[in-house]
Amino acid sequence: MKPGSKIILAPVMLLAAMLAAGCSLTSDASVSQEDVAHSPPPVPSGIPANEPVARVAAQVEQSVVQVNVEAVQKTPFGSQDAQGLGSGVIYREDGYIVTNNHVIRNASEVNVAFADGSTERGEIVGRDRLTDLAVIQVDRNNLPAANFVEEEDLIVGQLAVAIGSPGGFESTVTSGVVSGVAREFPPELIGRLEPSLVDLVQTDAAISPGSSGGALVNRDGEIIGINVAYLPAETGAVNIGFAIPSDTAVSVADQLIETGEVSSSYLGVETADLSPQDAERFNLPVNSGAIVATVLPGSAADEAGVRGEDIIVALDDIEIRSSGDLYGALRDYRPGESAELIVVRDGEEQTLDITLDERSR
Repeated sequence: MKPGSKIILAPVMLLAAMLAAGCSLTSDASVSQEDVAHSPPPVPSGIPANEPVARVAAQVEQSVVQVNVEAVQKTPFGSQDAQGLGSGVIYREDGYIVTNNHVIRNASEVNVAFADGSTERGEIVGRDRLTDLAVIQVDRNNLPAANFVEEEDLIVGQLAVAIGSPGGFESTVTSGVVSGVAREFPPELIGRLEPSLVDLVQTDAAISPGSSGGALVNRDGEIIGINVAYLPAETGAVNIGFAIPSDTAVSVADQLIETGEVSSSYLGVETADLSPQDAERFNLPVNSGAIVATVLPGSAADEAGVRGEDIIVALDDIEIRSSGDLYGALRDYRPGESAELIVVRDGEEQTLDITLDERSR
């Protein structure tokens, strides 16, 4: 990536004036599972078995919607009315839809366009800035909810199909593969999102403006991610897109539906990535990890005895190779839970017992 390049979030914002346009998540929520899809719909007859992308599209496209937003956008010329669009995925048949937070940010009005051509007014149920996820609701039942797979070890190279509304073209289908897993982007490349998007699924299925909030689907018609961003061509990238894993989407959606908020665990450190080059330069016993730059006084890390320059290499049995790995691992814990933090200090490995805090939002 070229210096100064930014990852591009993928809604479309069009100003009316001539202006240029645009961590535990484990839930105790007692969300009813009656309205959640427990399996993908059957493949319609007549689609050949040797056309896997067509079969996936036929299964899922009715579950993907276009999210149209009216918003007020601040510009150098003052506040301007703006229109935007993104995508969403029907999460529950009783009207709940998952999308990205940045799609509905600053929205004064949300309308949802369905694959059958109908539209409904949407209400924002809740949103989570840290994961860039949101839930909206429409007053309609018996919607074709998609099946979100929660426990699947994605394989690099497996089929990935993206469905959304890039540029306003509803139900657009693109295909590719899972190009990588556990990807991350630091805040300086993302702009307004804090902290960085982490634990992402990378795909070469084309993702464009308007695709944000749409579905990334496996060959079985199951949602494996919510599309969120892509690298633009001016960075030198070709078909590098990203999706938020489905297990994160499920956890966030359930909490937002139940309480309107998301409870996230918090360690209380600022970290930087340890590169193999620095590890070799300083003759360190490990070649990857998250280097502790700052420990917040009174935080879980402080109470556990974490020090600056410690290298975090594991959280329980989860290997930590980067700051993104650490943020991603924390999503598997709820505030108040205990864990073992493995650090390398002065060339020796140490185990610290921590009790995680709750992140203030």
